Amino acid sequence: MRLYRPGVIALALGLVAGVAAVVTITRPAAAEQTQKVSYRGYQVTVPASWPVIDLAKNPSTCVRLDQPAVYLGRSTAQADCPAHAVGRSEGIVLEPLTKATPSAPGLMRRTVKDAGVLATAYYAPGDEQEATELLATGRVTSKTASTQVVEPAAVTPSIVATGKFTGGAFDACTAPPQSTMDAWLPDYQALGIYISGGLRACAQPNLTADWVSTNAGKGWQFLLIDVGLQAPCSNLSSKMSTVPATAYAQGKTAAGNAVTAAQALGFAQRSAIYSDIEAYASTAACKAAVLSYLTGWTQELNARGYLGGTYVGAASGGVDLNSAYGSTSYTHPDNLWFARWNNVADVTDDKYISSTNWTNHQRVHQYAGNVNETHGGVSLNIDKNWADLTPPPPPVTGFGVTGGVNRATLKWTNPAGTTLGQILVRGASGNAAPSLPKYGTAVYAGTGTTYTQTGLANSSSYAYQAWVKDSTGKIGPGVTTRLIGTKSTMTASTSSLVYGGSVTLSSTFTRIDSGAKLTGVPVYLYKRAKNVSTWSYVGPLTTNTSGAVSSVQKPTVSTYYTWGYNGSTGLLGTRSPSYLVQVKPTISAYLSPATIKLGATSVFYGYLNPPHAGTSIYLQRWTGTAWGGVATAKVASNGKYTFTVKPPAARGKYSYRVVWLADADHQGTLTPTKVLTVS
Repeated sequence: MRLYRPGVIALALGLVAGVAAVVTITRPAAAEQTQKVSYRGYQVTVPASWPVIDLAKNPSTCVRLDQPAVYLGRSTAQADCPAHAVGRSEGIVLEPLTKATPSAPGLMRRTVKDAGVLATAYYAPGDEQEATELLATGRVTSKTASTQVVEPAAVTPSIVATGKFTGGAFDACTAPPQSTMDAWLPDYQALGIYISGGLRACAQPNLTADWVSTNAGKGWQFLLIDVGLQAPCSNLSSKMSTVPATAYAQGKTAAGNAVTAAQALGFAQRSAIYSDIEAYASTAACKAAVLSYLTGWTQELNARGYLGGTYVGAASGGVDLNSAYGSTSYTHPDNLWFARWNNVADVTDDKYISSTNWTNHQRVHQYAGNVNETHGGVSLNIDKNWADLTPPPPPVTGFGVTGGVNRATLKWTNPAGTTLGQILVRGASGNAAPSLPKYGTAVYAGTGTTYTQTGLANSSSYAYQAWVKDSTGKIGPGVTTRLIGTKSTMTASTSSLVYGGSVTLSSTFTRIDSGAKLTGVPVYLYKRAKNVSTWSYVGPLTTNTSGAVSSVQKPTVSTYYTWGYNGSTGLLGTRSPSYLVQVKPTISAYLSPATIKLGATSVFYGYLNPPHAGTSIYLQRWTGTAWGGVATAKVASNGKYTFTVKPPAARGKYSYRVVWLADADHQGTLTPTKVLTVS
């Protein structure tokens, strides 16, 4: 491949056309070093050194974005472009406004409806301000009738690039017109196209979703190329950072932009996108930057369901990638497209790249470059490649999760026609699923279609991703599903009541991600006696429009309560904190007689309800400073207790009470104080 420094290659004089009727050029005095260029009633001010090229007069001119110029009009004819060019200068393209076209990295666009013009300022990475200033010089000099701007039709990505393919492929700087594509079939059936990147050097007037769809329907396969930041030690001006962490982030950003461009053209998940890293004189620092950039590139593409590929010179990037193939510090690209112009149409390179790496139909070899070929009477300047590629398997479908209490049941459908190796499912707490099969917690690996994970935390959310790994080891796009945690509160009108009393227990159920109330869902009130471990449920009940529910209970023994929601599709079940409601037995007390003569006795008796036959009950007397034990009795089968009271041998008033201590079922209780008078 040939390299072009941005802005250093001048246009041949033969490319500069005469001025058409719709174009006027006003050249100012030399001191100003600017010129005003008008097109269809829209005028911009540009450097006087920029050539102005009218594509209506020269439709085969290659619109070169690596050279400063003003291009007027739009041509989809076969352009006289080199096979490959990399780099970016600054310039502007003014063309008829027919449809809304968004800006892209390196291409800043303005729609000028009053003049019916689309203005595209192209610029090198980091030079956005210059492009903004250039577009700011634009003004409408004469209005045209209102222009109808067509919004691009929504594109559903459906084309996989590349499918299963072994054979010859070519790449050219700009996507050829349809007539050329038709003429070159069936001699070629695959080509490389430059879909994205701030250093694409050729405009792509033919590269549209319709063009892709039409040619895919005719059997063409595609190699998708992104031309972004280059190695720090390359001779190009737009370079990735020498700081590995920054280069990694730059690779991720480039991958995200590339996916956006691919999807706009109709290329679906499972497609491979190749980062074009031109030849460089490697050093240790430069190698670390390139490998970090391509790690970020590959990981981000994989996370989005695409393959990360790279185009490199075999003697530079190929050597560096090969040496780090098994490293745990970097992620190697899924596919390797290497340039070694040895005129041998194969995918091996014993000199620079080991035969044990990228062996699973993952290679493209550019074996010749800058070649003029003619097919069907149409000539192109191309680079020639030999490819051996297969796509990864399609994803599972219907991946979903149903929550239970502390468990998740995952279900999916395996893709038809795929020889499975494994279905890989990994999970993570929170709302973000593991982006790659090496992240998160391993949940499942097998060939089934359902799995139940247990041991999940209460009131927590989980996210899962499932991948198909085929029998060759290739891993397809991941599919995610989320299990949202829920939460329930517990409030009670009292924590202690006497036997026969009641308590009102209430709860509100919410999603933990948004706080939204769970309305109209079945919930349960669970209970267990204090001295047992098994829960039973009361209900079901249904939450109201505020996600709230309540229940009145009359426990006969001390009882724990908890509210529960058992989960549903996408929602994890929950249990509220448990709450203990203590129950005291009722106890009556009688002292007869209440007044006695010195030396006589009285009877202190009463009933404990519920009866606790055979349990001990204690008579106590107030000594003036504390309650002291007097006697112990047993509760009868009907709950009655009886004490014969003989006070001390002194006249006066004596206070007595009876105490029953707590057991496993009930709180302890005591009688009111009774006063015995001795006269």
